[in-house]
Amino acid sequence: MTRRSVLMGAAVAALLAAAPALAASPDLPRKTVDLVAPPFVHPHQQATREGPAIVAFKMVIEEKEVVIDEAGTKFRAMTFNGTMPGPMMVVHEGDYVELTLVNPDTNTMPHNIDFHAATGALGGGALTHVNPGEQVVLRFKATRTGAFVYHCAPEGMIPWHVVSGMSGTLMVLPRNGLKDRDGKPLRYDRIYYVGENDLYVPRDETGKYKTYESLAESYSDTTEVMRKLIPTHVVFNGKVGALTGANAMTAKVGETVMIVHSQANRDTRPHLIGGHGDYVWETGKFANPPEKNLETWFVRGGSAGAALYTFLQPGIYAYVNHNLIEAVELGATAHFKVEGTWNDDLMTQVSPPGPITPGKVGAAGTSVVK
Repeated sequence: MTRRSVLMGAAVAALLAAAPALAASPDLPRKTVDLVAPPFVHPHQQATREGPAIVAFKMVIEEKEVVIDEAGTKFRAMTFNGTMPGPMMVVHEGDYVELTLVNPDTNTMPHNIDFHAATGALGGGALTHVNPGEQVVLRFKATRTGAFVYHCAPEGMIPWHVVSGMSGTLMVLPRNGLKDRDGKPLRYDRIYYVGENDLYVPRDETGKYKTYESLAESYSDTTEVMRKLIPTHVVFNGKVGALTGANAMTAKVGETVMIVHSQANRDTRPHLIGGHGDYVWETGKFANPPEKNLETWFVRGGSAGAALYTFLQPGIYAYVNHNLIEAVELGATAHFKVEGTWNDDLMTQVSPPGPITPGKVGAAGTSVVK
């Protein structure tokens, strides 16, 4: 028992004591939304003329063993709805988010949820503590626009639960939609959610990754690796290659894509190789004007960023954490597969590789200055 856990326990106890036993529901329409697995996002309106509503979601916590790379490395994960990251939720400013959080009796750990978009009670963490075999319902008003992280935050075990997969994103859109700096409407044709996870897998004395029969058995070794702050894997959407090859995100030339990128624990630097951030909310907050034409943007640990890009050329685009060691060696790479017609005016190969011609460069045969 550490001083930190004692203080956290006291804070939780105080907030629970102060919380009302039962809250009356606002007299508003209700909408029930079925969540979908990332990188996809449930259907939603980008702008609405309707008034606020209670938007109801349900998430089931799942503790399970997952494979996180091509070598078959196994990892004891804790997840919301069985995915790393958890599903993305979308509401509009002024809506009420109502979440039913279920912790089945097949699990072994207590869990809860901290919404960075919420106000009060440790972001909901103090009001959503559920043991195996329990469920809880939380409701809060979405008063601030932007893309926000949510994550599990149980007393004394917050880092372990977060880096074991328990994070996701809630996006609160302005009711009248996204705008550029001059107030011009911005829209997207497709939206994808990329959740970045840093994972810490213990090794045995021979250097091989260890496997465990249970979460409890993995705890001591995993926390020892975590405390060294050197991840063994940095991945998008739960595993190396989760968004490449047959799993690549898709688009067409001329389409505008919204990319929401979260990292609940460490800083990251998203970059679209061969593309740009046409409009980027680097901090993910839509009340602030977007930056334009970024090559790489910065997402702080514990936050989510959002970017719009209109694809102009077909082909395979790599989307990476531009700490290239983490992208290439540890797994933080995704792909966009874009269909359409190539535009030679934007890029063309003037001449194919061939023998070096002394004194000449380029198609016009410009002389080399000596």
